[in-house]
Amino acid sequence: MTGLALLSYNSRFAGPAIAGRYIRATSDNGFMSKKKPGTSSSTIALNKKAKHEYHIDDRFEAGLSLLGWEVKSMRAGKTQLTDSYVLLKGGEAWLLGTHITPLTTASTHVIADPTRTRKLLLHAKEIAKIVDSVGQEGRTCIPLALYWKKNKVKCEIALVKGKKLFDKRATEKERDWNRQKQRVLREANI
Repeated sequence: MTGLALLSYNSRFAGPAIAGRYIRATSDNGFMSKKKPGTSSSTIALNKKAKHEYHIDDRFEAGLSLLGWEVKSMRAGKTQLTDSYVLLKGGEAWLLGTHITPLTTASTHVIADPTRTRKLLLHAKEIAKIVDSVGQEGRTCIPLALYWKKNKVKCEIALVKGKKLFDKRATEKERDWNRQKQRVLREANI
């Protein structure tokens, strides 16, 4: 009877007892272990070019206003954030350039536009802060990632400033140096 534990019906503590029923136990103490939050991948899409192209300053979490077919496509992983950006218009934030490929099994009576403009759901204070920052020279707002949070799609957006070519080279040099340091440390510990 490996993996089974005997639990009492009337006991306050779920420990081994003479009278009771069998349940499957996943830990040594006889309790059912709960699934740890965040163990499965909750990331839908990443904007990998953003860290290379921009200096990231402030980050915000925004909700998205989506249609049903878009959510289904996101569950299937058919989303791309490359060349996406945030447009601020009329006191609202909009996500432009995000490509969500419609599924082939999607409804035939709905015309799916993969690159339609999607509304970002933010608090008024957050929008005001973004508007003030974007007004400065060389700053913009882009999406960094799309992910699931409590079965809702969230978008991580960031206030960024574009990197110059020498900044990109310096960042690449620093990454290479860190990789070489880690390699040397690993070899020294063997």
